[in-house]
Amino acid sequence: MLVSEFDYMLPARLIAQEPAGRRDRSRLLVMDRSSGELADSTFDRLPDWHAAGDLLVINNTRVFPARLFGRKVRTEAGARTPGARVEVFLVREIEPLLWETLVRPGRALRPGARVEFAEAVGDTASSPQGRQRVKLTGVVSEWLGAGRRIVRFECDGDFDSIVDSIGRTPLPPYIKGDRDDRLDSESYQTVYASRRGAVAAPTAGLHFTPELLERVRRRGVEIAEITLHVGYGTFQPVRVERVEDHRVELETYSIESGAAGQINAALNGGRRIIAVGTTTTRALESWALGGSKTEVRQRATDLFIYPGFRFNVIAGLITNFHLPRSSLLMLVSAFAGRENVLRAYRHAIEREYRFYSYGDAMLII
Repeated sequence: MLVSEFDYMLPARLIAQEPAGRRDRSRLLVMDRSSGELADSTFDRLPDWHAAGDLLVINNTRVFPARLFGRKVRTEAGARTPGARVEVFLVREIEPLLWETLVRPGRALRPGARVEFAEAVGDTASSPQGRQRVKLTGVVSEWLGAGRRIVRFECDGDFDSIVDSIGRTPLPPYIKGDRDDRLDSESYQTVYASRRGAVAAPTAGLHFTPELLERVRRRGVEIAEITLHVGYGTFQPVRVERVEDHRVELETYSIESGAAGQINAALNGGRRIIAVGTTTTRALESWALGGSKTEVRQRATDLFIYPGFRFNVIAGLITNFHLPRSSLLMLVSAFAGRENVLRAYRHAIEREYRFYSYGDAMLII
């Protein structure tokens, strides 16, 4: 199967650069996956498409500000001075204070290089007073290639709290411009986000409000929370020609006992399980493939879902519109059929739906 079979042309004007004025007022394209029939709706009408007894499963991961900006430390005549400005993107925690990272520019950070991160970008280059505001230090311990480095951090205080105070929200590369991170720290977060650990939002969940969730419950729909921490791989393009040759980066997920009980009860009762997002789908289907449908904590998955995959858990999917040739578009196509999905995308483009992370949504049932 060729990656080119999952391509489509999208006018740049349809790439959403900011969220809708109100989360639940985004548009919703509803697809019957058995017939391919489409219906235009709005997200605040989502309860109309649910039935009593459905189980809606959401991903409660919370995005943390994984982009750190600092200064490489130079040593001249025995004195340490701030050098080039660098970015260190936290990709994966290996152990406390030891992280796999993505660095820019890569040539500036070789093994042994030291970086200081201040409370505000540029403080370490401005004055001795600025140097006193250093919150965090990182030392490159290993070179992994392709901009990847293993970095050992040193700090006086709680690492997570320091990162939260100095880091920046890691928005997708197609969201352009010089944005105020304070705005995105909440808009690029679901209203039910509670488990810190993602570098990208599970964007299908961005459309929910507390009021809408309550209306879903009043419809007789049960809601279960699980966690999958979205990793840096969500930003990476598929670089191979054959779909089968692509590999998905490891991400960690957890399904606690209460949620496992809800999911098992729905499966055993023949009730419909609707996943909010591709991240929730990967966690649920990974869990089912694991064999034991009980509580799991911090389990890693590199499950790549593409056409031909047999779904064991979900009967419905809420998802945003995804990039051409992406692994997420392949997952949606596995669930609803490639031709159905590409036809739905053409429909959405003709009617000028908004695409990608801050864009509109699809419900596939």
